[in-house]
This record gives sequence, C-alpha cells and structure tokens, in this order.
Amino acid sequence: MTRSDDESRSASALARSYRGERVLTSVIGLVALLVGVAALVVGAGWLGTYRAARPVLDPMAVDWLVRQALTARIAAILLGLAMLVLGLMWFFRSLRPEARPDLALDSTIGKGLTVTAGAISAAIAADAEQVDGVSRARVRAVGDREHPALRLSLWLRDGSDVKTIWREIDSTVLRRARESLGVEHLPTAVRLELGAAERQRVR
Repeated sequence: MTRSDDESRSASALARSYRGERVLTSVIGLVALLVGVAALVVGAGWLGTYRAARPVLDPMAVDWLVRQALTARIAAILLGLAMLVLGLMWFFRSLRPEARPDLALDSTIGKGLTVTAGAISAAIAADAEQVDGVSRARVRAVGDREHPALRLSLWLRDGSDVKTIWREIDSTVLRRARESLGVEHLPTAVRLELGAAERQRVR
C-alpha cells in the first residue's frame, strides 16, 4: 500500500464522508447555472429580438401542454413521485448513524476475540483523562476493521500547557492504543477545548 493510499484512507476515516451531499449540491448548482445562462442568452437577444420579447411561458409550449394534458399530468406525477422518493432516501441517509467498527484481535475459529468500538473508545478516553491538565476526554472509533482511526476530543483545565499535554497524549495514550490494538498506524483527529477561568465570587 502506498503512502497516498494510506493518507486517503485516513482522511476518509477521520471525517465523515459528505461526498453524496457535495455531488448533489454540485448538480443542483450546475443546473441553476445553466438555467441562468440560458435566461441571460435569451434576455440579451442573442437568439433573436423577437424571442427575447416573448413571455417566459412560450404560447407554443402552453398550447402543446394543453393538447397533451394527460401526458403532461402523468409526467408531472411521475416526476413528483421520483423527487419524493429521492428526498426520503436522502433524508434517511443523512440520519443514518456513522459506522463504529469492532476490531477482531484474534480470528481463530472457536477462540475469536473481538473488541467493540465502545470498549475501545471508553478505554482510550479513560487513559487520556489521566493526563495532567485534561479534565474530560471523549473518543470515537471510526473507519473499518482493517484501517481504524480515532476522533479524540479533550477538555483542558484553565492554564494547562497545550504542548505538554499533546506530547503526552501522543507519546503515551496513542502509543498504548496502537500497541493494544496491534496496529502500526492509528490516524487520530484531535479537538481541544480550553477551559474558562473559574469565576471569583465578590464578597
């Protein structure tokens, strides 16, 4: 596996895929752009001054729709149903929870050992909370069994040294996680929250 393949898999694991949303947004934007360009071309008279002066709903098109009323209604109903189905599919896809992979540490038949994603997250979070300056930690295991990754959120106490905390997280917590899971690489996205200073009560 090349370095670029490893980096691409890490990136896809650390950030939830929004490829579908981007494709849909791009298609809608392209259609809107084409409609706008067409309206500009017609309005500027590039297709003829007579065509630019005609109403938006071309009388010829309206007459054709009147003559083909049944066909137009059926087409409109089918288009509406298709849009409804696509909208519902998109809605439920957006609500679908992200996969949290379990790791098989031993796949021997009859002696298999699988660690759940929840157990992995809880163990790493508990380890991270032992670091001086970390008040709370939250971990989420993402990716797949072959290429796991982590999302690590840390809440730091006020006045903590961020560089020292990160060095300890990287050299101890993440190192132990890699050794425990038996993986050489464990891509991790870290999010830090700095605690606010405690309010002093005025007497």
